[in-house]
Amino acid sequence: MLIRLLLAAALLCAAALPARALDAADALAIAAGDTDARIEALNRVAAAGDAALPAYAQALLDGAVRVAGERVLIVKDDGSAVDAATGAPAALPDDAEEPLLNNRLRGALQGAQAALALFSRDLAQRRDAVAGFSKLSLDAAQLPLIERAVGAETDAELKAQLGRMRATLLLAVNDPAQRLAAVDALAASGQPAVRALLQERLNSGAETDAQVRVALQRAVTAIERKLAWGERLGLLFTGLSLGSVLLLAALGLAITYGLMGVINMAHGELMMIGAYATYVVQGLFRQYLPAAFDAYVLVAIPVAFLAAALVGAAMERSIIRWLYGRPLETLLATWGLSLVLIQAMRSIFGAQNVPVENPGWLSGGVAPLANLVLPYNRIAIIVFAFLVLAAVALLIARTRLGLFVRGVTQNRRMAACVGVNTARIDTLAFSLGAGIAGLAGCALSQIGNVGPDLGQSYIVDSFLVVVLGGVGQLAGTVIAALGLGVLNKLLEGFAGAVLAKIMVLVFIVVFIQKRPQGLFAMKGRSAEA
Repeated sequence: MLIRLLLAAALLCAAALPARALDAADALAIAAGDTDARIEALNRVAAAGDAALPAYAQALLDGAVRVAGERVLIVKDDGSAVDAATGAPAALPDDAEEPLLNNRLRGALQGAQAALALFSRDLAQRRDAVAGFSKLSLDAAQLPLIERAVGAETDAELKAQLGRMRATLLLAVNDPAQRLAAVDALAASGQPAVRALLQERLNSGAETDAQVRVALQRAVTAIERKLAWGERLGLLFTGLSLGSVLLLAALGLAITYGLMGVINMAHGELMMIGAYATYVVQGLFRQYLPAAFDAYVLVAIPVAFLAAALVGAAMERSIIRWLYGRPLETLLATWGLSLVLIQAMRSIFGAQNVPVENPGWLSGGVAPLANLVLPYNRIAIIVFAFLVLAAVALLIARTRLGLFVRGVTQNRRMAACVGVNTARIDTLAFSLGAGIAGLAGCALSQIGNVGPDLGQSYIVDSFLVVVLGGVGQLAGTVIAALGLGVLNKLLEGFAGAVLAKIMVLVFIVVFIQKRPQGLFAMKGRSAEA
């Protein structure tokens, strides 16, 4: 304990003293001798604020230091050696010995590295130092050092982390007032690890002061309340994320099935084509434009749309155009096409899933709460889904193509009489729905692997979204997709994934029985009305 106190006191002086170079005597004193003498030398060098000490300590921890008589050498990766004090090249004698390190020395070296870095001017180094300190077994010996670092830290996040370390150490001091202040400070953290720490101290009986025990219980309750909000928000975000995926998958069906009346069982395979198109673009960027790899998604979006749209146009012109008004035959034909497309992808890319890597700007996530992480790729998919929705709504409602699609959908013969090329509009509308499915596949490639069966997981849910929302109604599609996504995640929390699917299906069946037209009925006039 005395040695650790001396180490902490020495490290406190490190930031205030000017940095100096490690000399040969110091390097030898830290590398050779008995443990107490080596730790004492480490204290002395650390107290002097030696800028070379962290690198030398890391070399000792890595086993790259050799002692040859009175000289200390550092062995590089290529086998060459340099003098530990001067950095000059040196010959490595055959009788050079590696210094022995026990657990005390390793802990002292790691503590010295982290402590010196706590006062670095580089924010990244201070972050690494705080992360390293959090992994060490801290005790009251480090309390003065942590308090000094809290006072010197300018970054709010690091200051909060150091404050939690300080409060954690104060839990073990003898003064009940200090322990009470530490509990109050930790109560505001909202960290699962802090809750576990407070709960352990409460359950172990280590805390004997009644007032502190009451504060411990209050702090645990407060942290659990914050964590519960994080879980609720995480569940909501997960549901919105699933709903945005369903929205992308169902938007194409809202056109091909909702507006055109075609039951396209190959819609999931059009999504698969968009995902494989993204995989191909990724491979091309990795091979020919590695420096611009992070931009491959921006190129993959139009490529996925065009690839799926072209396949959709070929499907419509070759088979589906002969089956309008015959839903059963359309269902069987497109189901056969889905099998053909699946086998084609297996023949080209293989039966195994292929990985699609996220670009750098879609990797990682933001953590608004301690137990809530929002991945960037999921956030991007939510935003992308609504951008695609806005583009489709504008296309249908505000463009000439949208006018023709709505005209052909409502009255094909009258549209043909006024000069609309109905066959061309059918192809363009079906291609548009297929292209949107390709965009859905591009988005799905960012949250999972791509395989021949990718679309099979979403085709049934996509039809459920379109039917529940109301045939031909984009607003109903949005509400149904997001609602089903959130409802499914809520039910999974207590019923499991399989039962949640069954319960959602039962809900939709009952709802359609009561309201066959869905959430939003198609507006119009008929002779029977």
